[in-house]
Amino acid sequence: MTFRGWKVDALEFYEGLEADNTRTYWQRNREVYDREVLAPMQALLEELEPEFGASRIFRPYRDVRFSADKSPYKTNIGAMIGGGYVQLAADGLSAGCGMWEMAPDQLARYRSAVDAERSGAALVSVVADARAAGVEVMARDALKTTPRGYPKDHPRNELLRFKGLVTWRSWGAGPWLGTKTAKTRVVTFLRDSRPLEVWLAKHVGPSTAPEGSGRRR
Repeated sequence: MTFRGWKVDALEFYEGLEADNTRTYWQRNREVYDREVLAPMQALLEELEPEFGASRIFRPYRDVRFSADKSPYKTNIGAMIGGGYVQLAADGLSAGCGMWEMAPDQLARYRSAVDAERSGAALVSVVADARAAGVEVMARDALKTTPRGYPKDHPRNELLRFKGLVTWRSWGAGPWLGTKTAKTRVVTFLRDSRPLEVWLAKHVGPSTAPEGSGRRR
């Protein structure tokens, strides 16, 4: 299947789901989801995989076990592609890349690399280039002050306070979403984000600590 974008039906499906997040709505509109939402995402990922790596589409069902919100369905479709993320919702398309949340051992390596002059300066350059390309660079969470053990006037204080590091970009819904422009924008974003992905892989890497061990500050 060739990716040709998402039709307005996909956005209308999610608009309806936001208004009526029930099993009845889902079952009544399941064919629309499969044809207009899921199939285009599968086609997009298939075309992206040769350059960016293996992909995985997240389940449409929410984990409500520990949430006060018991709505059963996610109001977006999200997928991993290599080290990146692609998401479609009623308001448009989004993409991200990087480490949304770091485990304690990752955070320790990250801060050490930010502090070191060579690797820290390299990250500053990577972040500046991404922002110049119109890509947002941010963290899910950040400390209000410099972490313990580092000077308050550290030249890379903003980056030291981050507890994760990602690039992110969103594009509002419009006629372009129903064309191959959607793929072009995701590809451009992932390429612009690749230097950050490379930096994180080199200086942080995957967590090697047992799950649930340690505490962050």
